[in-house]
Amino acid sequence: AGPQPAGAADRLNQEKSRQGKQARPEPSGPEPSPDIESEPEPPTVVPIPTQRPDTAEPVAEPPAVAPKPPEKPADADNNKMLPDPRSADRPADKMPQDEVACRERLKALGVEFEEHKAESNPEIGCSIPYPIILKTLGKSVGIGSGTELNCQMAEAAARFTVDVIQPAAKAEFGVDLKSITQASAFVCRPRNGTRKLSEHAFGNALDIASFTLSDGRKVEIGPVPPEKDAKFLNSVRKAACGPFKTVLGPGADADHALHFHFDLEQRRHGGTFCQ
Repeated sequence: AGPQPAGAADRLNQEKSRQGKQARPEPSGPEPSPDIESEPEPPTVVPIPTQRPDTAEPVAEPPAVAPKPPEKPADADNNKMLPDPRSADRPADKMPQDEVACRERLKALGVEFEEHKAESNPEIGCSIPYPIILKTLGKSVGIGSGTELNCQMAEAAARFTVDVIQPAAKAEFGVDLKSITQASAFVCRPRNGTRKLSEHAFGNALDIASFTLSDGRKVEIGPVPPEKDAKFLNSVRKAACGPFKTVLGPGADADHALHFHFDLEQRRHGGTFCQ
């Protein structure tokens, strides 16, 4: 075809341009902003945690001056005996009725005795306010000299001699008991190896070393006595547990290997200690 008129050509170009614009899709969103480097966000500041309250117990401040240690009790002194309430016993102006009655019972048993002045040692603690010195333990049984006891212990020893020792001697040997040899009565001292006062310190104990029979035979207390003597001694020792609150002898310990120890120490619930 030959060239078209200029007006027609312009109209043709405008039409093509309009069609091209309609074919190109329009963006669905706003036009993106130019690609520029974004500013970095400031770092997050982590808050410093508040300090936890101290739940532990407060520590006591040491005192400015160290406290003085408590004073040592008087009885902790190795030179003093442990206290005993009987240590304070002293004779009254008039003898108590129970002491008078005890002496009447001794006389009824045929016991010979004499009164002795009160004994005490406040520093050590020994005390025997109404002592007596025994001459016999009944109508026909003598006892070694210097047997100083309180009246209650003297009565217990006399009754035991009459009720137990005399019949046992007759049963085993066929003869009467003539006398008893004592090894210790009132002595102001502690128990061996301790600071506790012995029952001897109150005239409340009697140690027996031997028995003499009416035929002159002597029965000595020891670790290995002859068989006949052993039978007699064992019967006496066994029977003593009850009338006396403490009974010791050979085999109990080395201190009692050669004698019997009898005493009236008061024990809890009235019990006894026999070895």
